[in-house]
Amino acid sequence: MKKTILQVLPRLRSGGVERGTIEIATAIVRSGGQALVASEGGTMLPSLAYAGATHITLPLASKNPFIIWQNSAKLTKIINDYGVDLVHARSRAPAWSAYLAAKHTNKPFVTTFHGIYGLKPSPKKYYNEVMTKGDRVIAVSNFVARHIEENYAIDKAKLRVIHRGVDLEVFSPELVNSQRIADLVTNWRLPDDVPIILMPGRITRWKGQHILVEALAKLPHRKFFCLLLGDDMGHPDYRKEVEAQIVKLGLEGNIRVVGHTQAMSESYMLADIVLSPAIEPEAFGRVPVEAQAMGKIVISTNHGGACETISNGETGFLVKPNDAADLAQAIENVLNMSAQEKEIIGKQAIESVRKNFSADIMRSKTLDVYRELL
Repeated sequence: MKKTILQVLPRLRSGGVERGTIEIATAIVRSGGQALVASEGGTMLPSLAYAGATHITLPLASKNPFIIWQNSAKLTKIINDYGVDLVHARSRAPAWSAYLAAKHTNKPFVTTFHGIYGLKPSPKKYYNEVMTKGDRVIAVSNFVARHIEENYAIDKAKLRVIHRGVDLEVFSPELVNSQRIADLVTNWRLPDDVPIILMPGRITRWKGQHILVEALAKLPHRKFFCLLLGDDMGHPDYRKEVEAQIVKLGLEGNIRVVGHTQAMSESYMLADIVLSPAIEPEAFGRVPVEAQAMGKIVISTNHGGACETISNGETGFLVKPNDAADLAQAIENVLNMSAQEKEIIGKQAIESVRKNFSADIMRSKTLDVYRELL
């Protein structure tokens, strides 16, 4: 596809929107096209450069109407200067600028709903509606697609569901780095005589770390070690609350809170169980899919994207949201499973991800959407 595609987003820091942008930039370049990305920049700029894409710095995170209008003029110039064939917006504020620029230059416009946006107050719904103005609107899960159909006036013929994908060149049991695994064991002071329970994710209330701690306290034994892996991302009070809860419940020797690591595939490899107990539905949820790609037993709450990526009892397990007792029972059930039972589920999980949720599939389907319009 020898076309020039411009993607716009607020910034290039760690996150699903950013990773998706880089993955599609990679696909565009590999297909013979030119990939442009406009954002405020950030820590993922080297990854974008490695993909072969060109970055253009603009203040696209701003919600100031005047700056949005200025950005639309700058994007119009970029479209004309670079001969852009299609514009793809991945977030609301930059989407307004991109929509105006695409309309002014008569270029196809694509949007991706990466999440569920709040609908109140009513001006917020109007602000959100720019994401429905694409000639094609991509939803990252059926859960998100239903939300769009139920809350916005949209022509369903424009809507496409493309699940986010996992890079199997990174998340594959055969490709882990043994030295990184050894370093993590040392740095995290992991015991070698009990199962390791891993919960990756930002330390924030809706992710449900407090529910997990409560669940672990309900187990009839202390034959486990749990890692809460992630940064508090501006929620230090909640982290302190969780740490105090651990002490109060007498779990200091069984749970440790550690910061985020770049060695995620090795982190999964160390785990016997991977948990995603979010109390609010996730639009897609990368953790359950990444962990399944590594052949790990996943327990997640039964709402949002997890219902689409986990086949309950076959590739992982689903539990009631915000229910520590149900989560505790599921953890205990997995801990009591035989090695053979775990191996069967692990193999089924790997097969499911490779068949349905790989980055290659996501890239291919996105390029197909571009081709529809070009």
